[in-house]
Amino acid sequence: MSEIKKIPVILDGDPGHDDAIAWVFAKANPAFDIKAVTSVAGNQTLAKTTYNAMRICTLLGIDAPIAKGRELPLLSPLITAGNFHGESGLDGPAMPEPCMQLSELSSVGLMAKVLRESEEPVTIIATGPQTNVAALLLTHPELKSKIGRISIMGGGLRNGNWTPAAEFNIFEDPEAAQIVFTSGIPVTMCGLDVTEKAIVYPEDEKRIRKIGNQVSGIVADWLDFFFKHHAELGWNGSPLHDPCAVAVLMKPEIFTTQEMYVEIDIEGHYTRGATIADWHQSSGNPSNVTAVLGVDRERFVDLLVEVCKTYEGRKVEIA
Repeated sequence: MSEIKKIPVILDGDPGHDDAIAWVFAKANPAFDIKAVTSVAGNQTLAKTTYNAMRICTLLGIDAPIAKGRELPLLSPLITAGNFHGESGLDGPAMPEPCMQLSELSSVGLMAKVLRESEEPVTIIATGPQTNVAALLLTHPELKSKIGRISIMGGGLRNGNWTPAAEFNIFEDPEAAQIVFTSGIPVTMCGLDVTEKAIVYPEDEKRIRKIGNQVSGIVADWLDFFFKHHAELGWNGSPLHDPCAVAVLMKPEIFTTQEMYVEIDIEGHYTRGATIADWHQSSGNPSNVTAVLGVDRERFVDLLVEVCKTYEGRKVEIA
């Protein structure tokens, strides 16, 4: 039997509970070869998201180099989402201390190194603001051809969640998102259109906890933390935003997509950070995004359960 041809992957994010669960998916996928992990400010400050990235990698056994990313958006002041993710950015269950050192390279330096050295096109999975990816494209335009796809969690074609018009990750750094969307690189956009359908309910959390390994228990605890905050907003479960950007690459058949042209509003007083979809091709511009619009929720949860089972036997020390 021939070996699976692995896809080289860079994980870029601002963890974050749902970033962490996205990385649970990514590490469990035998088709991924995780080449690098890069942090970015967003859900919390850069120091906190970097520390969280190192703790998550220690928990999951991701042994790729980790680099600290951009501390601020390209042009805007930083906003954080501690109201959702807590003071640490990953409040809730106890986590292991990092077992690795940070790379001496910056996030852009590490990404560029991976791209230069890869013989295959690299997939970037970006589950936070697009600041690091945009900085890479600005400083190393010669490496664009080495990127096979950028799969992002961000945007919403009909509504926002941070403002009425804009989703948090795009609102954080609209200029960076516009650079990514106009790069000519294939972009898979998992916005609120799909992520707010990828809901996990308390009965799903019980299935995950019942698996009984260390990772599944921590995932269940993260979900419990999320449930409390989403209940305050009237939800009876929690949407798993960031994991969609990984799951769509693992099981595209459980998602529905549409090719379309999407532009980022970087100037609007009320609509800054909005992802504007050309639903009817009225602009005449060619599509630049594979927009993910729907998901089979039950099969998505089944996939989450299956990936949690792959961590059977893995256990790290937690003080």
